[in-house]
Amino acid sequence: MDPETMKLLAAGLAIGLGAIGPGLGIGVLAFGALQAIARNPETSGQIQTNMFIGIAFAEAIAIYALVVALILLFVV
Repeated sequence: MDPETMKLLAAGLAIGLGAIGPGLGIGVLAFGALQAIARNPETSGQIQTNMFIGIAFAEAIAIYALVVALILLFVV
């Protein structure tokens, strides 16, 4: 396998595997928040705020994976 092919494969794996975790995490987070709001609607504002903060942190991990993939493509 030549180095260019290995570089493309590594970039694809980096973003592919790096996006699975945050995607699952956001799904679990939203599911839990919706269940909590359904059980206690009075606290929906506080639950939504915490949910959005958690989603932002999970998205940050996916953005880090994207940056690593771009570095693998264009720098290495």
